[in-house]
Amino acid sequence: MIETDPSLLETRAAWALVIAFALSIAYELWRATAKAGTSRHDTMRGFLTQCLGLYLPAAAVIGLLFAGVGAAAWIGLAFSIAMIVISVLYYNPTIMLERRPALIDWIEDLFFTGLLFVAAALLLFEVLGDALV
Repeated sequence: MIETDPSLLETRAAWALVIAFALSIAYELWRATAKAGTSRHDTMRGFLTQCLGLYLPAAAVIGLLFAGVGAAAWIGLAFSIAMIVISVLYYNPTIMLERRPALIDWIEDLFFTGLLFVAAALLLFEVLGDALV
């Protein structure tokens, strides 16, 4: 893959993903410690497993976007869309409901998913060759 300087859209999308996944890590760590045992998902083992399966790929995608790798926008767009689909069709109807969510859980979910939509929109503009201005 050829490295170039990342575009403004790629950089902004990368920052949206950084914020989304930093929020998610903080939230999941809080669930694994302060809410441990509330559901089968709220354990330190679950958190560590999630780190490998979710946060490492996210870090790789973010790194590609910041590095300006040629196909980074396409990879980031596919990743963002996949995460939105997983959030809406799997996480919310299964994991979220098993956790007996309070207001903070729904707020975190809305911010996380919303930031994924922001990243996806920015990257869609990028791959279509459009600009924000």
